[in-house]
Amino acid sequence: EKSTDSSKAQESAMKKKQKKAKGDPKTGQEEESHTCCGCRFPLLFALLQLALGVSVTVLGFLMAGISSSLLVRDTPYWAGIIVCVASLVGFVMLCISYQPDEKTCVQFTVKLLYFLLSALGLVASVLAAAFVAHHYLQMTKFTCDTILETCQCKLDTADPLGRTFVYQDAADCGSLTSMLNLYLLLQMGLNLTAALVCLSACFVMWKHRYQVFYVGVRFYPLTATEGQQQKV
Repeated sequence: EKSTDSSKAQESAMKKKQKKAKGDPKTGQEEESHTCCGCRFPLLFALLQLALGVSVTVLGFLMAGISSSLLVRDTPYWAGIIVCVASLVGFVMLCISYQPDEKTCVQFTVKLLYFLLSALGLVASVLAAAFVAHHYLQMTKFTCDTILETCQCKLDTADPLGRTFVYQDAADCGSLTSMLNLYLLLQMGLNLTAALVCLSACFVMWKHRYQVFYVGVRFYPLTATEGQQQKV
């Protein structure tokens, strides 16, 4: 009889704890933390990533069409493609039913993939902006001449052994340099903005979801305290 009474008391105590947890506004806020202004979490970030990724990719291919001698690092369409892929994974996340604390394997996998792709997009965008900024600083010091439908530029015309930069398929050297400078400036702005968006997405996911996963504090706090109470 004593054992049955103690078990009933434990069950009633557990029910009271569950009622308090349900009525706790903090738990409601945690369950609703995946929404922002009434929208699911990755919608705003995915839309921004898609717009920026498409812009960087299109602009990179336009730059590649100006001259066939431009290097891949100077036409960073690859950074835009990575950001576009990350945004598509974010849209896939919207189609998955939300479960608190990543209770489903599919949700956890998609969110982890989105986090990793956003981090990769951050690194790619920063590298692209650095390459483009270096090329732009070089072009501001160039002295260019049009020779046989090619634009040949030098940093120091007085140095006969100085490096010569050749841009193929350029009938007018002045129009090529002006267009390329404009495209480089646009690439710097777009890639830096894409890097900030990817960084914000990674920060929000780490703070609200993956901080719980890596720290591992909130997984078994109730079971641990219950086991200690039973031992006592």
